[in-house]
Amino acid sequence: MSHPSAAPHVPALPDAGAPGAREFAGRTALVTGAARGIGKAVVRALAARGARVLATDLKAPKVKKLAAAHDGRVTSLALDVRDAAAVDAAVAHAEDTLGPLDVVVNVAGVLWSSPVVDLTDEKWDAHFAVNTTGVFHVSRAAARRMTGRGRGSIVTVASNAAGIPRAGLAAYAASKAATVMFTKCLGLEVAARGVRCNTVSPGSTMTDMQRGMWAGGDAEAAARRVVEGDLAAHRTGIPLGRIADPEDVAEAVVFLASDRARHITMHDLYVDGGATLRA
Repeated sequence: MSHPSAAPHVPALPDAGAPGAREFAGRTALVTGAARGIGKAVVRALAARGARVLATDLKAPKVKKLAAAHDGRVTSLALDVRDAAAVDAAVAHAEDTLGPLDVVVNVAGVLWSSPVVDLTDEKWDAHFAVNTTGVFHVSRAAARRMTGRGRGSIVTVASNAAGIPRAGLAAYAASKAATVMFTKCLGLEVAARGVRCNTVSPGSTMTDMQRGMWAGGDAEAAARRVVEGDLAAHRTGIPLGRIADPEDVAEAVVFLASDRARHITMHDLYVDGGATLRA
């Protein structure tokens, strides 16, 4: 697809004394996977800093409730990122109703734990359909518009599992690793047109997805094993001694989306309390 040529927009550095609430004033953002956890925290963080946000998720009632709590700063839309046509329509809707997108954040993701020998084709395909192809659909749709304007930031939430082996998470880790490299390649292609593409790779974060991995057992004991490490699972603990809150990850996303990160692209920022020892 051809793009109109546009000189990259180089934003002015924000005033160090400016209130954070105005950092994204006048800017628009689209967030996927916004119904809960990290996605919900990202929507809140962007809206709190003045952005107009389109929050999207398969769970329409939950994003509608999220939007209602933000006095018009957030609107909602049901979206299945596996559907390329629906993604294109959602991006068009965002630009028609909110204005040209400045920020797109890919958070939608799925995880099912399983040893490889028991992993079904359906579960393998499902991981890649959402975690990788969904990111491709959203990022492609956004990049097509951003490159023509010479500006924009795409941030994708990946996982530290993309950079270190995890027992029982082969499909999840592989899909996230593919997404990290896809984002870097996209970032290389669009850098000359002023669009930045980065990933944030969280470790264990206190979300419904994390709790789902502990279902049926002692959640407190499971959380303690995550923090302390689990030799039987060949897993290090978390040196900082705590599981992340969704807001910890959202703050990293907002930084990379902001003008404070104007010279950062193709970067993978680990937010895992040191859990991977940055292997």
